[in-house]
Amino acid sequence: MLTLASKLKRDDGLKGSRASATASDSTRRVSVRDRLLVKEVAELEANLPCTCKVHFPDPNKLHRFQLTVTPDEGYYQGGKFQFETEVPDAYNMVPPKVRCLTRMWHPNITETGEICLRIF
Repeated sequence: MLTLASKLKRDDGLKGSRASATASDSTRRVSVRDRLLVKEVAELEANLPCTCKVHFPDPNKLHRFQLTVTPDEGYYQGGKFQFETEVPDAYNMVPPKVRCLTRMWHPNITETGEICLRIF
């Protein structure tokens, strides 16, 4: 899953061994968002509770993933709820977009799955 991390290490090694920059270097550069996500995804997986599972449809695109929550207590106990998260290019200045894929009634989730919760 952390194939992007190995790509980052390989790219850093290539930068050190090259004497001059070429046009192909600009296509190999990794965005700040992706560098942050490599660290944050590793931390997420280490601290995720057993009632939550994260799934990356494409392991090379850490900015798009799904989270499945299966509560074992409370009002939603026994349910299985899927959320889709997309981290924008301007991440760290712009928050990720989260959408609930499971139809459910919740005061902070619209009928289309948009999360209506402002966090300051």
